[in-house]
Amino acid sequence: MTFEQLKLMPQLLTNVRKSGYETPTPIQAATIPLVLEGKDILGCAQTGTGKTAAFSLPMLQKLALREKQPDEAKVIRALILTPTRELALQIYENIVMYGKKLPVSACCIFGGVNQQGQINALHRGAEIVVACPGRLWDLMNQGYVRLDWVDTFVLDEADRMLDMGFIHDVRRIAGKLPEKHQTLLFSATMPEEVEKLAMDLLKNPASVKVDPVSSPVEKIEQSLYYVDKANKKHLLAKLLRESDVENALVFSRTKHGADRIVRDLKRAGIDAVAIHGDKTQNARQAALTRFKTGECKVLVATDIAARGIDIAGLSHVFNFDQPMEAEAYVHRIGRTGRAGRAGKAISFCCIDEMKQLHQVEKLIGHRIPLKESEWPMEITTPSEPKQRLSRQERAEQKLNAVIGNRAKPDPNAVRKLTEGQAITIGRDGKMHIAGMKPAKTERAEKPVRAARPAKAAAAKTERTARPARAERGQKPVKAERSAERAKLDTPRIHRQGSANIRREAPAEAYEGFRSAARNTARPQQKINTRSIAAKGKPVQRVNKKKGMSRT
Repeated sequence: MTFEQLKLMPQLLTNVRKSGYETPTPIQAATIPLVLEGKDILGCAQTGTGKTAAFSLPMLQKLALREKQPDEAKVIRALILTPTRELALQIYENIVMYGKKLPVSACCIFGGVNQQGQINALHRGAEIVVACPGRLWDLMNQGYVRLDWVDTFVLDEADRMLDMGFIHDVRRIAGKLPEKHQTLLFSATMPEEVEKLAMDLLKNPASVKVDPVSSPVEKIEQSLYYVDKANKKHLLAKLLRESDVENALVFSRTKHGADRIVRDLKRAGIDAVAIHGDKTQNARQAALTRFKTGECKVLVATDIAARGIDIAGLSHVFNFDQPMEAEAYVHRIGRTGRAGRAGKAISFCCIDEMKQLHQVEKLIGHRIPLKESEWPMEITTPSEPKQRLSRQERAEQKLNAVIGNRAKPDPNAVRKLTEGQAITIGRDGKMHIAGMKPAKTERAEKPVRAARPAKAAAAKTERTARPARAERGQKPVKAERSAERAKLDTPRIHRQGSANIRREAPAEAYEGFRSAARNTARPQQKINTRSIAAKGKPVQRVNKKKGMSRT
């Protein structure tokens, strides 16, 4: 079958040929006619088979041939949701490439960057919007996006969109769509439970399954190494140095694990970059650009960040960690062997990952060929799951390790771990960060205090009946001294708030106090020398230090 037989318009055929496509893939041949007819689609095909063109080509043709009024404003007619920023950019670039010289405009919306440029693109008029759910929902709440005129709604990588926490955002966005619209769901993997969930968004869909969920590309050479967790980095560095490795994509289960792999490879003299959700959009784009241009031949990524990575001629894929979901294995190794090319997929497995490996082999229906290395697996006992610690407990653990291993710990390292907070030493002899409650320990109950003996009670009564301290020849306490001062004839003035309060004293003593106050010399007032000099009078200046005056 050819693209001409799919009833595509001439300009689209020209753009497809310039893109390098000669014949449609099975998913494209089965999907494009159904989309042109206006049916809902549930499409499932392995990665690298051209799902993006399967929904973008008929979408562009429908928008280009739609009758438009002379004064009609440009509104959003098609919405495409993707789980990652990289995939959103990739789909946007493909739509721009397929839609050259067509009267259709598009824009891309994702988080991690300033939203003003995306708002400006929306104001200029965009009929196709490729977006990530989070930023799109944010712009909808701000009033910049309205979906009242959407005719086509596409969910790409639907299994991740619906199964990795995006289901609530997808349902909220779908609730803002008009009742009459076309919905298309495409994914590389489609488990049954996710397929049932997707059926809630579709109306009488046509299911298109070109390849089974568990079928990896036949031209991908798969291999497996049994290796301990601590020796994975050594085996990876050795395999990356082989001559047939042109470029490699390394999959890590966690974000911290991806950063750790990059550090280990750089220590071994191999340049590598990482992309994951914790990195900024600029850092992720810079890492992808370095990898695609060949400046760096090793890219380390997580499963969710790798969605959208489309590198022509990727020679190797390394599964540094076994995936938690067996279906993700097919998607991982599908990054290589794209567009009919050959590729290699190498997996590492330690004793703690045997369960995940068995699930993968059960899904693909055969055992992965085993290879041996100079670091065979020696640990055959699974490790116990680690107890989850709080953030402060992890910081204290690192703090005790830093100070315990060094006679003179680095002050900057300690300050970084404690975040400037005070450090205390507990009864257990370990250091704790101030503000954190130490772990509760069982304490023995305090014994009940026995009744006070009669002799001790009598001694307490005797102490309370003692005479004043002055009568016993001791120095009087403050209360007794105050009582003595109250008997004196000299009045005492003290300030309480803003009022002067006098203690009660005989009237004769008070009159003497007032006369003495009147006879006291008051401080000389400050003279305005400028105003006096202006009248031609001599100015008297006062030397405050010596108490002398001069004219």
